[in-house]
Amino acid sequence: MPPDATATKKRLLTAAYDEFAQFGLAGARVDRIAEAAQANKRLIYVHFGNKSDLFDLVVANSLADLATAVPFTAEDLPGYAGRLFDYLLEHPQVLRLTGWSQLERPEAPPAQVDAYRPKIAAIAGAQQRELVTTTVAPVDVLALLLGLTTAWANASPALRSLADQPPWDPERLRVHRAAMIVAAQALTEPPSTQGNGSTGGTICTP
Repeated sequence: MPPDATATKKRLLTAAYDEFAQFGLAGARVDRIAEAAQANKRLIYVHFGNKSDLFDLVVANSLADLATAVPFTAEDLPGYAGRLFDYLLEHPQVLRLTGWSQLERPEAPPAQVDAYRPKIAAIAGAQQRELVTTTVAPVDVLALLLGLTTAWANASPALRSLADQPPWDPERLRVHRAAMIVAAQALTEPPSTQGNGSTGGTICTP
């Protein structure tokens, strides 16, 4: 009975995910991916093309998994930010992959660009319904929201060291998450709802 190509591809993608998250595109080694997947190195090229193609696929898949796990809610952007914060806390490899991608693949693949289009359109629609501030362009709303969500992870270790608790202590993360949601609400809510006490999503312990 011939080997199961689907199972082999899954093992290769899992091994590539770990390898690229740790070493990036330039530092990753095809030999290590094949060894971790218990597969012949040649199969990487057969199934995925060259190393750059495999890297782009791994990044795209990780973002697709994120989008499935954390549905985008333009009508509740602070709540979305909180759920995204939780997901990235549980899956830190996603931020590492996207960081490597920005450094090593500055020309964004079309699939990644297309992934943002419906979010931008959803924000524009929420603005038309007066659910989101109209003083900021949709693309800026999303960029600033994502910046807030990843601010703690992307802050310098020197800055994080000045927190009143260890940077990754659950209570410290809970406090930061709550502050991030407040900032996200201030960024996104329309003027008509400012100061009404809305929380913009549940604040819970990660």
